[in-house]
Amino acid sequence: MKVSTKWLNDYVKVDDLDPLALSEKIERTAVEVDDTYKMQDGLKKIVVGHVLETKAHPDSDHLHICQVDIGEEEPSQIVCGAPNVAAGQKVIVALPNSRIADNVKIKKSKMRGVVSEGMICALQEIGFSETIAPKAYSEGIYVLPEDAKPGDPVYPYLGMDEDIIDVDITPNRGDMLSMRGVAYEVGAIYDRKVTLNHPEVKEASDEKIEDYVSIEAPEELVAPYLMRIIKDVEIKDSPLWLQKRLWNAGIRPINNVVDVTNYILLDYGQPLHSFDYDKLGSKKIIVRLAEEGEKMTTLDGEERELKANDIVVTNGEVPVALAGTMGGLDSEVVPETTTIALESAVFNGHNIRKTSRRENLHSEASMRFERGINKATVAEALDAAAQMIAELGNGQVVSGVAKANDKKAEAKEVKITLKKINKVLGTSLTEQEVEDIFRRLGFGTAFSEDTFTVSVPPRRWDIEIDADLLEEVARIYGYDNLPTTLPQGPTTPGHYTYKQKVIRQTRRLLEGAGLTQAISYGLTTAEKARRFAMEPAETTELAFPMTSDRTTARMNLVSGLLDDVAYNAARKVENVSLYEQGRVFLRDKDNDRPREVEHVAGALTGLFRKSTWHDDKLAAGFYLAKGIVDFLLNSLAVSGRIEYRATSSHEAMHPGRTADIYLDDDFIGYVGEVHPSVAKEYRLKRVYVFELNLQKIIDAPKKESIYEPVSKYPTVSRDIALVVPIEVTNQQIVDCIKKNGGAYLKDIRLFDVYKGENIGKGFRSLAYTLQFSNSKQTLQDEEVSRPFDKIKNKLKEEFNAVIR
Repeated sequence: MKVSTKWLNDYVKVDDLDPLALSEKIERTAVEVDDTYKMQDGLKKIVVGHVLETKAHPDSDHLHICQVDIGEEEPSQIVCGAPNVAAGQKVIVALPNSRIADNVKIKKSKMRGVVSEGMICALQEIGFSETIAPKAYSEGIYVLPEDAKPGDPVYPYLGMDEDIIDVDITPNRGDMLSMRGVAYEVGAIYDRKVTLNHPEVKEASDEKIEDYVSIEAPEELVAPYLMRIIKDVEIKDSPLWLQKRLWNAGIRPINNVVDVTNYILLDYGQPLHSFDYDKLGSKKIIVRLAEEGEKMTTLDGEERELKANDIVVTNGEVPVALAGTMGGLDSEVVPETTTIALESAVFNGHNIRKTSRRENLHSEASMRFERGINKATVAEALDAAAQMIAELGNGQVVSGVAKANDKKAEAKEVKITLKKINKVLGTSLTEQEVEDIFRRLGFGTAFSEDTFTVSVPPRRWDIEIDADLLEEVARIYGYDNLPTTLPQGPTTPGHYTYKQKVIRQTRRLLEGAGLTQAISYGLTTAEKARRFAMEPAETTELAFPMTSDRTTARMNLVSGLLDDVAYNAARKVENVSLYEQGRVFLRDKDNDRPREVEHVAGALTGLFRKSTWHDDKLAAGFYLAKGIVDFLLNSLAVSGRIEYRATSSHEAMHPGRTADIYLDDDFIGYVGEVHPSVAKEYRLKRVYVFELNLQKIIDAPKKESIYEPVSKYPTVSRDIALVVPIEVTNQQIVDCIKKNGGAYLKDIRLFDVYKGENIGKGFRSLAYTLQFSNSKQTLQDEEVSRPFDKIKNKLKEEFNAVIR
């Protein structure tokens, strides 16, 4: 919410405070402040001008040559292309060498041969956004009021000299979504008196509200619901002071009726809605739940199909407003409107939240209904708005208020002891100090037997329990004033669980291997969620997704990593090596909620290592990705046989460059190249990925790390080369060698693979180095030859291998 200190000063004195110091105090005590600024910041030499004369440019069909009085002895000649410029107007003039929005410098220049000494500006050209500039001037220059003096700086006339504090209101502090709520807060922070004006409604005595309207509304949907009628209203532009307050708050001025409802919304925090009474077609207003599939057209021109939990305001038959969210087009206030039905209510926030999210109608009104409304000022806000509309529109307020569920808002009583306050905060506050804090907050207090009974006014509906009062005392006293104390009593040393240790070790290992951690969105599209999934499962869809590309809980990590790689590639970062550790969400068919499973994944593209003076470059590839997986599993000391099996079952993976990973015949993941068509979809070159079920790895038994001294006896190496059918895998051969190699076989290394000349078609040659070692004595030749011969025989027997 954008808070003008000039408006705030109407309620609590702040004009003697530095705006930056005030915003810092609000941020340290209440809520976060996003920015503190003036709209005139960055602008220079922009003044009021009086257009004395205009004539058409001789070489243009749309330019005008204007003589403009800028407070100097002689008028300035300015060439202007605005369609609405005319003699007699007071306008915004940027002088030569001035600065307008976006730091644009205006110079004396020639436009099609005619000298132009400055620029006549539209509001957008001096920093107003398109969303707040009045529509009447959206295509041309803005016309200032008649009393604007030529040559004066333009900023005060447009409210651009006011200090604006943009506060980011947290959900629990809905009371600060109003100028009066902020005034109470600032008054408490600085211990200053808050003075609020209370409107007096001048009602017409000749007609009564009963002649116009009656209300029916269930209490569970709305409480209270109030309505006033203002007749003989003239719809026109609001006065400039009102328009300034609205656009400084980020709201576009529309007309005097709509502007008043928005002004009261900002002032009181009370949403209002104005109906064209004559378009209602009924004297009965009924608030009810919509019928499933019922339709209505809202003010934005959209026809909406309603759900059974939507609250609607009806004329007794059809909806005329989607309650708390947006009015109906059929009852819109238009220039021809003469009678206004003005609504002030507190609708059920839960229903409003569901409606606004489903229909994507997040308005200033719906936000306040969702976070809470001060029920004590519902009637007062209605009275203030009715009187303002009558005054600005030359109308009359009909006598009386139509009501439903109107109950007086009562203060709440919350108790807390002085002992608890000091114990929790670590302070030594006295009764008088705490009582003074409650007084500054505007709370009534009674103290007896170490207990405060605090009367909390309805405007602070967020305070319910003693912990809320503790927070109030702490922040008004000052968090920076709280003493630093050590915890007392028995302590329990904190430590990571086994699962947390493995997860953290996994991250360290992958970072040590040269990968960079990425954190992707947990939500994606349904297609991406399924694409790289490791097991069949149902998708988990959001009921009210914020965007179309964040609709489904992820079922894999690779899709998110590919988004990250594509993001980098689009910005000319072509060498990327990322990993992510996180949860995927797998839903079984008969369950509403998904299982959350820990996974880890990686993605590599381009060069993994660039060439240097002593190292060659290393490109990302299948065996590099497989090596990283091997390194991870071995470093985690996973016990059991790790096997890689070639597969073509993953549609999104390359059918000839992908392997499933098994731990003792239990599928734990896959590694390989992303399918070229998928890579093309992401606009990527070759990408190699892996994904592992980290939960299975965590649950798997681990090898014990036992120190073995380095053997002082020599190692014996034997090489073996064999020709086998091409379908025989390296893993099968290694398993056979391990099984028959005896106790002294320590290592097996494949050092050569050959296919081609002198090797038959359908066969290949594999060459291995076998290392034997005995840590207790020197190996005898027979101790190596016997298992080596056994290995050769078994290879011939099992694989028809030809030993070369």
